[in-house]
Amino acid sequence: MRTSLLTAALVLAFALPAQAATPATRIPDTALARAARLQAQALQDDTGWRVVQSLTTEVGPRLAGSEADARAVAWAKATFKALGFDKVWTEPVTFPKWERRSESAEVLGAHAQPLRITALGGSPGGTVEGEVVRFDSLEALQQVPPGALAGKIAFVDVAMPRSRNGEGYGRVGAKVRGAGPSAAARAGAIGYLMRSAGTDSHRNPHTGISRFQPGLTPIPMAALALPDADQLARLTTLGPTRVRLALDCGWNGEYTSYNVIGEVTGRSRPNDVVLLGAHLDSWDLGTGAIDDGAGVAITMAAAHLIARLPKEQRPARTVRVVAFANEEQGLWGGRAYVEAHRAELPRHQIGAESDLGADRIYAISANVPAYAEAAMTQIAQALAPLGIRREPPTEGCGSDLSPIHTAGMACAELAQDASRYFDYHHTPDDTLDKIDPQALAQNVAAYVTFTYLAADAEGGFGSTIVAPAADK
Repeated sequence: MRTSLLTAALVLAFALPAQAATPATRIPDTALARAARLQAQALQDDTGWRVVQSLTTEVGPRLAGSEADARAVAWAKATFKALGFDKVWTEPVTFPKWERRSESAEVLGAHAQPLRITALGGSPGGTVEGEVVRFDSLEALQQVPPGALAGKIAFVDVAMPRSRNGEGYGRVGAKVRGAGPSAAARAGAIGYLMRSAGTDSHRNPHTGISRFQPGLTPIPMAALALPDADQLARLTTLGPTRVRLALDCGWNGEYTSYNVIGEVTGRSRPNDVVLLGAHLDSWDLGTGAIDDGAGVAITMAAAHLIARLPKEQRPARTVRVVAFANEEQGLWGGRAYVEAHRAELPRHQIGAESDLGADRIYAISANVPAYAEAAMTQIAQALAPLGIRREPPTEGCGSDLSPIHTAGMACAELAQDASRYFDYHHTPDDTLDKIDPQALAQNVAAYVTFTYLAADAEGGFGSTIVAPAADK
């Protein structure tokens, strides 16, 4: 019986034609030459600077759901059109609306003094007063038994390390902000304070979104400016320290904003797209220059340079730029985009997102199949004159593109130097003067090079449709 089955299997194997391997993706010499010219033009072009100056000056801070959110959408539509995009449209994104009205904190008693704080996005309003209990790690707070902090204010004091790739934010800062409030509420605390997720030494607290786990009663939560976190830590060593935290903020219904989308039509494959992304919203403390006005400007300016080409010199595929709605409070725009475009994901050649400031890009990485490796090498070689090297692939894809990447779109990461980024991130200091115009131009040059070559490549980079994970 075994012999018969083996024989039948061999006959079937030889009878069926062998499945051809996917041809290697390559980039034509003509595309490489055009991309080199675009790169040189971008280094001398000030479109990126003019776009971010316009957004931060004419609109300013753009908290999702605010009046300025609507003005930002109108600004983006008008700017896409002014920059020569062939098609501009919007897609609705609905989300819960969070508002900040006022906030303050003060030390009470013998050492009375004000503290510089800001409410974390998602915090409820309320005024609480209690003794501060300091924790030098998130894990220490998470180990506190339920109810042990009744009537007290939990304070997590963990410094976020500075790094070129910004890894300290995900590993420390955002983790403390995301998980700390729930741990404090579970332990019975009446309020939560954290050392801001930042690397500066200014009295500028860093905001950011946080949420409570289901079943927990939300408590007021805020971030301390780093010098104030140091001050509060010193005060707690002197003895019991009481703090009053007063926040007027909270969720207030729903709001519908929009992803704003612009396209530059491809030469011969207009239904296939290379996707560039950045987010249009910002927090309300600064003017959203580095987070993420710069990203909006970089991606718009890169596609604008391609739009200026004669149509016969454009890349084969369409270049699509999305200014995403409400990234800051939960990737709402990115998630809405993938739901609206899931069926066409295989036609998304590859994507890249700019959302780590405006300092120089130093590396490119992409997790692509073997047949696309040679093309990625060609792209990296074209970027080398800008001081950009190829690095091993990472899981990163940018925040707004992460839902699309999970759904099956290939992506590349153009890594910006984030050494200074978290000095200003989510603070009043996120303003236009923090952007170096020459560094911004280098970003535009990198994006236009990558985008043109990816859009004109002969072959793909591995985009497909991944079935959504089953609910558990």
